[in-house]
Amino acid sequence: MARNQQIPMNKGLKQHIKLSSTQNFSLKQKVGQLFMIAVFINDSEENVQETENLIKENHIGALCFFHSRASAATNFEGKKKVVYNENSYERLVSLIDRYQKASPTPLLITMDAEWGLAMRIENTPQYPYALTLGALQNREDLIHQVGYNIGQDCLEAGIHWNLAPVLDINNNPENPVIGYRSFGDDKEKVTQNAKAFIAGMREAGVLNSLKHFPGHGDTHTDSHLALPIIDKSKENLLENEMYPFQELMHEEADSIMIGHLSVPSLDPSGKPATLSKIILTSLLREKLGYNGVIISDAMNMHAVSKSFEEKGALELAAFNAGMDIFCFSEHPKEAIDKIVSENKVKRIESSFERVWELKKKTFNQSNDIPKTKSTLKKLNTEIAKACLTELFGSGKKLVETSSQDLEQIVFGKPKLSVFPRYLEQESKVQPSRINDMESERVQDSFENQKTKVLSVFPPSVKPKNGFGFTKEELETMNQMLKKGSCILYLFGNPLFLHTLHISAQNSYILMYQDFPEFQEVAYSHFKGELVAEGRLPFQLKTNLHEN
Repeated sequence: MARNQQIPMNKGLKQHIKLSSTQNFSLKQKVGQLFMIAVFINDSEENVQETENLIKENHIGALCFFHSRASAATNFEGKKKVVYNENSYERLVSLIDRYQKASPTPLLITMDAEWGLAMRIENTPQYPYALTLGALQNREDLIHQVGYNIGQDCLEAGIHWNLAPVLDINNNPENPVIGYRSFGDDKEKVTQNAKAFIAGMREAGVLNSLKHFPGHGDTHTDSHLALPIIDKSKENLLENEMYPFQELMHEEADSIMIGHLSVPSLDPSGKPATLSKIILTSLLREKLGYNGVIISDAMNMHAVSKSFEEKGALELAAFNAGMDIFCFSEHPKEAIDKIVSENKVKRIESSFERVWELKKKTFNQSNDIPKTKSTLKKLNTEIAKACLTELFGSGKKLVETSSQDLEQIVFGKPKLSVFPRYLEQESKVQPSRINDMESERVQDSFENQKTKVLSVFPPSVKPKNGFGFTKEELETMNQMLKKGSCILYLFGNPLFLHTLHISAQNSYILMYQDFPEFQEVAYSHFKGELVAEGRLPFQLKTNLHEN
């Protein structure tokens, strides 16, 4: 991923789109506006033409862009190979223009861009994950700037609506789908950071979506694969998981995305929140007083899609529960027909009006000249310095340690080995990659008295299967930590700490990302030039060992 890539502006796209009157809209056309279909950047020409016809014939209201039909959106088990396309950005821009021209009504263009367009597209700017931003202390200005930059990147591509930020509280280290996407486990900080991120996007002129109500943070189940059950009391949920949503829904929210979650304390029937009238209407609308757009999480996710064999029945159930927009509807034509046949004119009108207000907000706003974005390298460097977190010990003492008394061992295969290279070239500490070390050398490393610098690059950002490390690699790492006198630099998800032996006999320096800027800052810390200012954005749920 080319994280410093600057993207060209898709000039004029937003300016030439004007909303027409809705006076002559039929009921079916209004229902069509409630549908957000999935479109794929790397589709074939045949697929594109099918999508154009679908948009024209069903008066579709919004599109959500994904990389390809082999990407995570449709490849939950990861069995399909994702093909790299260095021209995905240019392809995205051209498809947006093409689909807008095919549509009888201006389309809202959306994407999940939680950490930038790079979440879906090669060779576009990538910003730090929310959990990285959660380590910042009193630096809402940096989070605001991230939100602004991402908003500008979206607009330059022709995207009006970023389905972000995640408001889930990260209180389960084994969560397979949220984790690094959350700002942390403190409800006040999650709220504060999300507010700054939203303010930045709003300044750029991009819509937001608070997700995943009523809270997806405390689950062991990935809702892409199965239905998670949140076994907490209603009081606990209102006080914690739903707190950020309650604080931000009235002033900051353009929309709220509902997670596919079964919450028995809220709806004893066990229905997913996306299909629960008790949760959507009685709780969110009536009790909490939310009047904005309610959007579903992707309707193709197995948490809900596997329970409905009849085409369109899933969307009808969600509509009857109180849903306004159906994201990633797989059967829009059949679903539109089913909703129209119910003839609930007042209910259709209320959802349509909310969606149309979003379109007016998007297409009728002024086109002021945007302020200059902070350069990606400068912004990432500032964040790296401010989020750097140290557990036990101090990097300053390393300056006094002779290179002959240090040993560098690299775990993982970084795309760019900036930190290991600096240690080798500037500090004369030769790196040894754990995968290249013979068993005898590993044993020698255990037995020698050198201080070990462990440069750790987890292969995966998700906790499944040891964050991508083999069982043997994790065992070797922990054996070294148990011996003590280790300085571990972690360039990845800090939740990886839960797999490690934690002892005050070692130093653990959390860099959160493997970006070159973060590795450069790590080396400055190694030389004693920086003091750690960041703080772990969650409580460490592991025992502190004496050795």
